[in-house]
Amino acid sequence: MAASAFSNSLLSSPSPPPRRPTFAWSPSRSQVNLRSTAFRSYPTLFTTRSSLDAANDTKQDTPIELRYAAFPTVMDINQIREILPHRFPFLLVDRVIEHNPGVSAVAIKNVTINDNFFPGHFPERPIMPGVLMVEAMAQVGGLVMLQPEVGGSRENFFFAGIDKVRFRKPVVAGDTLVMRMTLIKLQKRFGIAKMEGKAYVGGEVVCEGEFLMATGSE
Repeated sequence: MAASAFSNSLLSSPSPPPRRPTFAWSPSRSQVNLRSTAFRSYPTLFTTRSSLDAANDTKQDTPIELRYAAFPTVMDINQIREILPHRFPFLLVDRVIEHNPGVSAVAIKNVTINDNFFPGHFPERPIMPGVLMVEAMAQVGGLVMLQPEVGGSRENFFFAGIDKVRFRKPVVAGDTLVMRMTLIKLQKRFGIAKMEGKAYVGGEVVCEGEFLMATGSE
């Protein structure tokens, strides 16, 4: 009978292991508040980047000598010399960057330490004389007026007057003087042209005024 009991125990299926009890945990309100406060105290690890940031990074990666485009050339110095009668040391226009004959012109004067007026104005602080800034602007006015449609002649063209001149900032060696002259009024009968002029360095006005030009025919 003992053998029969033993065989019956081998043939019977084993009983499953006892199951471990499970517990459902839900945090209390104080614990939730503690977690949310701790989460807010950590700094943000991720930052957003805009297209402007990418453009600035690209600009910073570009060498400084490649970041700025040169002024365009509408008239070079040889073309300027064909229109204006001025010569060294009084030709004060190096390049024309915009030209609307009989209407307006924009030109530049590269102010360098080699300009002949700097040894005397001034030896310790090279500043471009205001009267020469006005003269340079008047020469740009000549580029506007000495055109067939206006009737000006280089043999009979004079700087006749100036009004409301203001000098806003000094112009020093190394600056690029950008001058715009615009025709306001033309009296062909009397050969008088009134122009408005502004000069800039780095986008800031350094000189401005109203100019009178006397024109004539050959």
